[in-house]
Amino acid sequence: MHESYRQEIRDIDLFAEMDDKNFQALMRASYVQNFPPRIDLIQENEPPDFLHVVLSGSVDLFSAWNGRETSMATVRPISTFILAASVRNLPYLMSARTLEKSRIALIPSQDVRAIFATDSAFAQAIVSELAQCYRSIVKNAKDLKLRTSLERLANYLLRQQERTGNLEFDLTMEKRRLASFLGMTSENLSRAFKGLEPYGVRVTGNHIEIVNLNDLTRYAKPNPLIDDYTT
Repeated sequence: MHESYRQEIRDIDLFAEMDDKNFQALMRASYVQNFPPRIDLIQENEPPDFLHVVLSGSVDLFSAWNGRETSMATVRPISTFILAASVRNLPYLMSARTLEKSRIALIPSQDVRAIFATDSAFAQAIVSELAQCYRSIVKNAKDLKLRTSLERLANYLLRQQERTGNLEFDLTMEKRRLASFLGMTSENLSRAFKGLEPYGVRVTGNHIEIVNLNDLTRYAKPNPLIDDYTT
């Protein structure tokens, strides 16, 4: 692995405080690979051979059952997936595929588990990341169970507005995927966009314009215990 990639991985909170000797051991059998768009990286129910680190591009985590498929999350640089399966040596609960050309580091899961057992700083970082993942899952469940589809879309748009800092932005995922992520059909998503027009939302293709942020905020009633994924 090129030294620049090692440093990118080293700078992630998960690896930042671990002993350097253990980090070098973790990198020994690791490698970086470039993937084109729409390539399956892992399949749910497969054994967790590697911990993946997204260095560039983006990855869709999704699940399928009985002819239906849903998008669970989007992973962007620089972050890992799926840590829990690697630590517990249990089958993946989600599948993953690239959304665009992506550079992925693959770290053998058996090495992750071995060093987890000996490096306390690394173990504490893993516990911290898994705790954050758990909190994100709870927030996502609250979003799905406590809000209508219109409210979910409104709050999603507010989060995107805050992330970009602009009142106009392009959706970062195709509408079909966005509908799946928000727990609705494509038809319901189209109706939801129309339903937000009275609250100051204009949609042209994948381009969003929020013409009245106050009206949209009053309708959406954002809640940090649901919408703030940094806490």
